[in-house]
Amino acid sequence: MIPFHSSFAGRVLLILGLGLTMLGCSKTPKTSSAVSASEAQPSQQPTGLPNIIFYLADDQDITDYGVYGNEKVHTPAVDRLAKEGMLFKHAFTAQAICAPSRTQLFTGKYPLKNGAFANHTPTRPEVKSVTKQMRELGYQVVLAGKSHVKPASVYDWDQEWEPVPKEGVPRDYIPLADIENYFKTATQPFVMFITSKYPHGKYFDVKNPDANTLKFHPFDAHLKNDPAYIKKKAGYYRSIQEDNTQLERVLDMVDTLLSDNTLFIYSADHGVSGKFSVKDIGLNVPFVARWPNVIKAGSFSEQLVHYTDVLPTFIDIAKGTPSSDIDGKSFLPILQGQDQAIHEYVYGVRTNQNIINARIFPSRMIRDTRYKYIRNFNALEVLEQNLGDNPNINAFLRLGALRHKNEAFEELYDLHNDPFEQNNLIADASLHQVTKRLRSQLFAWMKTQGDFLTEELGNVKIITAPAFKLDQNKPPRRMSVPEELQNTLKPEDYYIIEHW
Repeated sequence: MIPFHSSFAGRVLLILGLGLTMLGCSKTPKTSSAVSASEAQPSQQPTGLPNIIFYLADDQDITDYGVYGNEKVHTPAVDRLAKEGMLFKHAFTAQAICAPSRTQLFTGKYPLKNGAFANHTPTRPEVKSVTKQMRELGYQVVLAGKSHVKPASVYDWDQEWEPVPKEGVPRDYIPLADIENYFKTATQPFVMFITSKYPHGKYFDVKNPDANTLKFHPFDAHLKNDPAYIKKKAGYYRSIQEDNTQLERVLDMVDTLLSDNTLFIYSADHGVSGKFSVKDIGLNVPFVARWPNVIKAGSFSEQLVHYTDVLPTFIDIAKGTPSSDIDGKSFLPILQGQDQAIHEYVYGVRTNQNIINARIFPSRMIRDTRYKYIRNFNALEVLEQNLGDNPNINAFLRLGALRHKNEAFEELYDLHNDPFEQNNLIADASLHQVTKRLRSQLFAWMKTQGDFLTEELGNVKIITAPAFKLDQNKPPRRMSVPEELQNTLKPEDYYIIEHW
């Protein structure tokens, strides 16, 4: 990800000290009204438990925030939150894709364990999500905005409001009117997830974009003279600005209508530049928390935290005890100012099935605060060992390996010296013990998750992917399936995921 060297703390403190300006549903779409000073009656919860608000942006790189070092992007509301709260450097999701990322927040379990490790697929029906867990502790649990998770029996929100159409912008807005009305009328503690559709494409159409107004990194520096990429990135920056406008509105409501006993967390579900990958540019997420009188203003943490930690942290705040089958751990002590390790490692999962232009290329990742190990199970260099007796399955395995022909079977990165993962050190003899340690720990973790992949070669499977069949070339899948391979896979060729 972004080059956090020893200057990280100094740069953050410099940015935070610049005197940033303090900016101040039902299924039927509504328009939001302004909050007047005369209406300002901060709600006080009789239990003394805090309200909890989690604002989630959609498809935004951690490199694209002022407070994370990008001076060319407009994110004053997020920067303000960091000035008033705590900025996390090492926050992660396990999967750089919408549904799998969100289910971790809502269940406290990694995607392999909760079941939604391919996009557009459901969580296992027996999983107890945030709705039931926090409801038992006296909270209402609300979703305001984009969902992208199922089934409804697992995610049975007390209130749910869909995004609201808005003229002149490329994406629907969060339901501001419903959020405002709820803040005004809440009578018990609540957990509210405000889930934006921004800056996810479709982006704004920026006329005559200037590359000099954009920031480039090692992963996209080769595109700084590409007109189509510049236009797309300029539109993405403009969509980031629009999401900042939504966030400003929400923060104004929070500061006007709710008490200081409100924990507010901002994040983005994954990075767009690393989408579908296990690179840090996809998995390392922005994460900023504000809680007046609890979190020290202008603080930051370099401890590893993970999306699976969010639910157990909420349970801890509510004086409950997380169940033993939850993967995450509470980071409440960090919020309270204790610089204490939560994890030694975090993990990542990749499947390219059930996405547009899908190909078979599963990967797993393990990372500590310095080193990252990746295994790409269908890499070209081990393809022949993955092939079996079924020529149709072999054909699709070959397509997957060729699509990602430049990705090695094993990868190792020193993230202190190479934060953008440009230099694969897997052949470095001096790091052999590091590789051995990470590899061993990764496969031990995979067993705890019930992973269908193993350390042995030849075990790559075609998983059932209901929406995006590998052998069907139907819109909007854009699969580009060779004619001779269309409709050649049989039900028995798939590894069946029962709850899908």
